[in-house]
Amino acid sequence: MAETKIRQMPLIPASVITPTDKVYLTFNIKDNVLKQAVEFAMENDKLIFVTWRQSQADGRQFLSNIGIICKIAQYSQSGDGELRVSLEGKSRGLLVNIPSEQGFILAEVKALPAVSKRCDPIEIEAVMRAVKQKFGVISQFAVIGSQINDDIQAEADPSKLFDMITSRILIKPRDAQQMLEAADLVTKLALLLAVVGKEAEIIELQSHLIGKVNNSFDKSQRENFLREQLRAVKKELGEAPADTDVDYISKINALPTSEKSKEKLKKEAARLNMGGHPSENYTVINYLDTVLDLPWGKKTDEQSDIKKAAEILDTEHFGLEKVKERIIELLAVRVLKPDVKGQIICLSGPPGIGKTSVAKSLAKALGREYKRISLGGVRDEADIRGHRKTYIGAMPGRIIEALKSAGTSNPLILLDEIDKLGRDGKGDPSSALLEVLDSEQNENFTDHYIEIPFDLSEVLFVTTANNISQIDKPLLDRMEVIDLPSYTSTEKFHIASGHLVKKQLEQNGIKSSALKFTDGAVNLIIEGYTREAGVRSLERNIAKVCRKAAKLFVENERKRITVTEKNLPDFLGQKKFTDKDRSNQNEIGCVNGLAWTSVGGVIMPLECITMPGEGKLVLTGSLGDVMKESGQIALSYVRSVTEKYGIDVDFKKTVDIHIHAPEGATPKDGPSAGVTMVTALISALSGIPVRADTAMTGEITLSGKVLPIGGLREKLTAAFKADIKTVIIPRKNKPDLEEVADEVKGHLEIIFAETLTDVLDNALITEYRVQNTEYRNKMSEVRNQKVLVTI
Repeated sequence: MAETKIRQMPLIPASVITPTDKVYLTFNIKDNVLKQAVEFAMENDKLIFVTWRQSQADGRQFLSNIGIICKIAQYSQSGDGELRVSLEGKSRGLLVNIPSEQGFILAEVKALPAVSKRCDPIEIEAVMRAVKQKFGVISQFAVIGSQINDDIQAEADPSKLFDMITSRILIKPRDAQQMLEAADLVTKLALLLAVVGKEAEIIELQSHLIGKVNNSFDKSQRENFLREQLRAVKKELGEAPADTDVDYISKINALPTSEKSKEKLKKEAARLNMGGHPSENYTVINYLDTVLDLPWGKKTDEQSDIKKAAEILDTEHFGLEKVKERIIELLAVRVLKPDVKGQIICLSGPPGIGKTSVAKSLAKALGREYKRISLGGVRDEADIRGHRKTYIGAMPGRIIEALKSAGTSNPLILLDEIDKLGRDGKGDPSSALLEVLDSEQNENFTDHYIEIPFDLSEVLFVTTANNISQIDKPLLDRMEVIDLPSYTSTEKFHIASGHLVKKQLEQNGIKSSALKFTDGAVNLIIEGYTREAGVRSLERNIAKVCRKAAKLFVENERKRITVTEKNLPDFLGQKKFTDKDRSNQNEIGCVNGLAWTSVGGVIMPLECITMPGEGKLVLTGSLGDVMKESGQIALSYVRSVTEKYGIDVDFKKTVDIHIHAPEGATPKDGPSAGVTMVTALISALSGIPVRADTAMTGEITLSGKVLPIGGLREKLTAAFKADIKTVIIPRKNKPDLEEVADEVKGHLEIIFAETLTDVLDNALITEYRVQNTEYRNKMSEVRNQKVLVTI
């Protein structure tokens, strides 16, 4: 850094320090105070001051005045809240002052000039030769390649020589701090010479001790003996025991895993005593700690009380009876066969209906640990399988991290938003999940980082999705889909009254006796301020009322408040939804269709008008290819029944037709608009009005048959919410009515249609038919008429 002015930046105290400022540092941060420091830096100039924290014999700690000014190069957060921060060293810095602490240390730091290279050539040549000679002794005994030693011996640049050697030997923090503080190269190299000379003496003595070992010792005895000798040498030199003295071998032997896996781990542990570079030792220690921290063979006992499980589900979720029944069936099977495998559930439904909370309740009912993994937007296969440990900053995948965090090998892991997985050049995470969710394969799941198999067969995986059509077919085939329906208005009322109001009163610090909602007010929020399949927007509106009420309480304007239909606009403003999504008048060419979306069913209006022309058919409203084909099929069918409905047989030569689906910015597609288009065309061409209280859905054929469609439950729920009286659906969809709420079926008159004749007989008001001659004479009046249709 060229500038030398004093700047404020967060300070991170480190237990170790590097001898040079040209370095990359990586920190795994769990402490909330240090997280605040990193977030402060990210919001400003990304600069952080790293300095050595010295610990004295009496327990006191001091911060070194000279440290390294670093810039945040990479910043990421794992599922358990741990921050991984990579820092790039920019220059040495001088700690000038600590004016304040904002939870973290905010320091005033001045950048120091670069290390001076102006030295006596003879002096620097002498110290370089001495350093090279001592390093040559080290290279004869330590695991250092001959090519590396040759490169060092041939290096003529003192700066490069310093960097090359310091990156390959272990340097104590105090020695590294002295080197960092040195202002010229001669001093730095002289300090390095002292460290290299001492290391050379230790390695020579170590080699002498190893040569005296009796060759009759077996491999295990030999390894233990050498470790004891190394500890003895360090003790004679007055050095503290190294962190690598952890007895990894005994921990590995105790693991309930295969001998092949144990051998792999023992080889990694053996590398710690081979005199490798500190960064390599750090990688090995991290790897072994991660593997040993996994819950090998640790399980939590499942609860088998079905009645208690049913009580938990009923207490935490209103409605969703079929979903809860399926979960109880799952628990019953596990009671009869505790070791059952392969039960992977996908909870599918619109946003806000409680998929995640159902999974959490299932874990509670089973007595299992609960961990959630959000898959929305994940594009990298390594998020699932982890990175190879040879990469800088490598870490296990999210599955292994969730198991490590859970501390048990049989948790319930929720894979949230599985339909929103991405895919790019880094791999396909959907394909990586194939092994995870396959009960025949996942007992030997191998994460790229841990490199040994881990049994996932005891894990209960639950996934959630808004649209299962977005999930890859091989992946969907591994899951049992449970559909969660949209809530009816009655269900929303009970959820709001029994749970959401109490929750928001508690979160906003309001007593239930101080703020009350009448039943009419709750119903008005549901009908007039929200239009959703779930209850998230409903909860936000209730929270908004609570916040405004809290303001009135604090300002001492009110002591008690009752929210009613009359004063609700004072809290939420005017109603957002004042009218139904349909016309209340019977109109020519106006048809109510029904559409399915990923957030529930909707009433989608369609408009059709005719005008003098040459027989053109225009379809607008962001319609997809399938829907456009439905329009062509509808027109062909209408031409085949002109006489029956009093339509001019030559209309194709004299009339242009325009069909439009409102909300043109929203893409629409699918074949279920076929019956709607036929009804709109015949109404517009014959002058026969369409019933305003009727909606319809169904695919059509050229011969006039009505074929089944999907999303019936959501479509009928939308009709119910829009106060539709009659719904026309394909007869072949009759079995699907079992999934529709009784409240919805009780409100609607459902007509089953096999042919388009059934549809038209129930949708058209034939007693108001306009005679063809009169209709043709009044074509200009019809020209501006618009009609609503829902697909």
